[in-house]
Amino acid sequence: MRSVRTKRGKQVWTAFILLLTFIMLLTACGGGAGNTTTNEPSPTAAEGEEGEGGAAEGDTALAKAMNGEYKGKKVTMFGPFTDADEVKFNESIKAFEEQTGIDISYEGSKEFEATISVRVNGGNAPDIADFPQPGLLKGFVKDGKVVDVKTFLSDEYLKKQYNQSWLDMGTMAGPSGDVMAGVWARSSVKSLVWYNKKAFEEAGYTVPATWDELMALTEQIAKDGDPAWSIGIESGTATGWPATDWMEDIMLRTTSPENYDKWVAGELPFTDPIVKNAAQKMSDIWFNEDYVYGGRKSIATTSFGDAVKPLFDNPPKAWLHRQAGFITTFFPEGLTADDYDWFPLPPIDEQYGQPALISGDIYSMFNDRPEVRAVMEFFTTGESLKTWIQSGGVTAPMNDADPSWYANDQERRMAEFIQQADAIRFDGSDLMPGAVGAGTFWKGMTDYVSGTVDLDTALEEIQAGWK
Repeated sequence: MRSVRTKRGKQVWTAFILLLTFIMLLTACGGGAGNTTTNEPSPTAAEGEEGEGGAAEGDTALAKAMNGEYKGKKVTMFGPFTDADEVKFNESIKAFEEQTGIDISYEGSKEFEATISVRVNGGNAPDIADFPQPGLLKGFVKDGKVVDVKTFLSDEYLKKQYNQSWLDMGTMAGPSGDVMAGVWARSSVKSLVWYNKKAFEEAGYTVPATWDELMALTEQIAKDGDPAWSIGIESGTATGWPATDWMEDIMLRTTSPENYDKWVAGELPFTDPIVKNAAQKMSDIWFNEDYVYGGRKSIATTSFGDAVKPLFDNPPKAWLHRQAGFITTFFPEGLTADDYDWFPLPPIDEQYGQPALISGDIYSMFNDRPEVRAVMEFFTTGESLKTWIQSGGVTAPMNDADPSWYANDQERRMAEFIQQADAIRFDGSDLMPGAVGAGTFWKGMTDYVSGTVDLDTALEEIQAGWK
């Protein structure tokens, strides 16, 4: 994308520079400007020292970029954003390019997962890559091919911009210790239960705050003559993934975040009683013929995108649907934000509080140059997502994103939910190896839901994917 300076860009960034003046005081820049990767953090300005070639306090790569020091420089970026998402991404970086003169040359591909490996391993890595599945990133980090963000951003700054859960999820094992593998950009909240707002209120139902209240509501709706839930897991070759989301959400509510991490890493097997317990909790709803629209037999054959639609029939044929924030794009035409609402999937065991399951994008750096550092630092700010947030469909993980940017109250509350969650964890199947997360996990859950295998057999089949 070629940068063109405009008055509009200067006006937008005048306010941004004032905001950054304070942020820069907490940001540090150390290390050289070569194209080498290091996993050892250099001293940062925030720690009162200056690394080799480092900048004085407040004089970070982003600050220099805002002063035009990298005008004419090009930063390459490769990712999965295509079509409408690519347009929204390019719009989100436009003002930064205009202000700094840096050209962020983005290339999107629907074959990103296969292509990024070829490029990195072939010595042709982009400066920055967007990983929607952090599991793929871990291999590059382990091989020492990814620049540790902490070589140029201080702990203090990162903790100011992100809640600790995000930093935990971005920390991965490098060849000589843990590294901060990238910075989090757009995210999507998954732990949401959607409902027809008007019909729900007219029926006198109330939003449940606990799992017991959720089950009581489910039973009450059944007594009133309707199934509470509409569920579908059909998705072509990806059939089964909505069931894995349910399992992940319930795991976060029935065991510790540490056990969740072990499960995702393959250290806690699917055959463990902890995992089986989560599956049984799910089954309490899914396999009760009075609770699910169409009954158990319909779940595996109903498209995930169609499953939400019975909520908006007149009268509703079902009342609740658990799905991520993106599901609004599958709502019937003509609905507005006044017609629907959501509540968090409630806690089950109070000791684990109210967690949030999310998906999202982590931007990682492969080539270490000052202008690349500046772009990476920019991506840690809410401003880097502002226009995307305003267009809808994106939740910012950064703490400095302005709530007033969100398109409606539902999306604004999603951002608040993430900020207030007791624990945040990434979609587990996206973190597991492909043979499990997009293989035996999808298939095993589908087989179980379809009734072709029992639960113990399904969990054994899923676990076999780790071999």
